Amino acid sequence: MSKQLILASNNAKKLRELQALITPLGVELVTQGSLGIPEAEEPHITFVENALAKARHAAREGQGPAIADDSGLCVNALGGAPGVRSARYAVDAGRIAEGMGRDLLDPANNAWLLDQMRDQTDRRAHFTCLLVAVRHADDPEPLIAEGNWAGELLHDQQGEHGFGYDPLLWLPDHQQSAAQLAPDIKNGISHRAQACQQMLALIRDRWGLGHGDRWPWQRA
Repeated sequence: MSKQLILASNNAKKLRELQALITPLGVELVTQGSLGIPEAEEPHITFVENALAKARHAAREGQGPAIADDSGLCVNALGGAPGVRSARYAVDAGRIAEGMGRDLLDPANNAWLLDQMRDQTDRRAHFTCLLVAVRHADDPEPLIAEGNWAGELLHDQQGEHGFGYDPLLWLPDHQQSAAQLAPDIKNGISHRAQACQQMLALIRDRWGLGHGDRWPWQRA
């Protein structure tokens, strides 16, 4: 049995991306939802504070090590917005009702962003991902990794892969949107991939991997 790490998210697509990236550690990600853990509040204005709050919450409720991701799109012309509010951008603006599923929320967020950018000539934007891992809820040394994936905002959505704002971020080096990239390519270069590679190195160096299905600090 693999060592387990609680993922402080119930996003199935995010789980698949992170599990593919973290497989080299021989670690199994388990969603907090599968353990009956409710989602944590995200009241903070920075990615790192929200990720830390989510990781500590999942570790406390699940009684085990946890990892949390807080990520979003930051647009230069909008002063970094939508930022930590990326997933709720259209909800905050009153463009869609609270509690809608991703199949409705993602298109609404994209449409509202395009509306906000209608007269903007500076189309620079980047995805940011903050990953935070804790051994337990009161861990005084959380592991923190960050990735940034820069591009330019399109005027219309392109591509069917990915989720969120992927159809709107054009990647000049690849001449494709993030949603047009094959998943295996995206998993090697995205903001989440960058943060995950940093996190893998941190876990190996700071936590160690131990043997069998237990982390080094866990007793038999």
